[in-house]
Amino acid sequence: MTQHPTQSPQFFLTAPSPCPYLEGQFERKVFTHLVGDKAPEMNDLLTQGGFRRSQNIAYRPACESCRACVSVRILAQEFEPSRNMRRVIQHNADLVGAMHDAQPSTEQYSLFRGYLDARHRRGGMSDMTVLDYAMMVEDTHVDTKIIEYRRRGPDTFITGRGQGELIAVALTDKMADGLSMVYSYFNPDFEDRSLGTFMILDHIARAKAMGLPHVYLGYWVNGSRKMSYKMRFMPQEHLGPKGWERYDHEAVSR
Repeated sequence: MTQHPTQSPQFFLTAPSPCPYLEGQFERKVFTHLVGDKAPEMNDLLTQGGFRRSQNIAYRPACESCRACVSVRILAQEFEPSRNMRRVIQHNADLVGAMHDAQPSTEQYSLFRGYLDARHRRGGMSDMTVLDYAMMVEDTHVDTKIIEYRRRGPDTFITGRGQGELIAVALTDKMADGLSMVYSYFNPDFEDRSLGTFMILDHIARAKAMGLPHVYLGYWVNGSRKMSYKMRFMPQEHLGPKGWERYDHEAVSR
């Protein structure tokens, strides 16, 4: 029997379950635990290898008959917003984003609950309690931050947490080569602000300011309308059999 060092990660495979993105498909995932002193280093390596993090679990698709899920990362230092994206930035000029250590709050959960009820009532997270939310935020052994976006009123001076109306939140891992967007949500009453797009644009700006090359967006699912928005943020790289390669949308479309 081959002996493995105790610090080496162990990988497990889930049973097949219905795919949430493509009708008629079944998904399987390979996963491992991110715990201990080496968790940040392991998270960096696994994210660069196409894994995503959820609490202290790193996972990636391992589907038997489908390869639609593709890991995507934006080349932040080369990115330039489109005209429409500049309008989104301008429309949200009254928002201030502040990065904090990953600590949950009742204010966040209230916003999160409203987001789920409006946008994902039948999703897998729809029954999450306040304790479940706290675990999602706090159960991390890596450098995880929470970014709160608050609306600044004419008489509001935002100096720290809890000042100004909370509009959107992003849970983000800070890695050696970029920012990985773990989960984000927003007030559905402000749908006209395109807050999902705005938070990605803000992460790109933060990565640029930190001198980090990438913003990891998770998976683009070819054929899923829910994931098509990720293709708007160019240039970007996709992870394939040969490693990370620059995505040429025009070449693929021909």
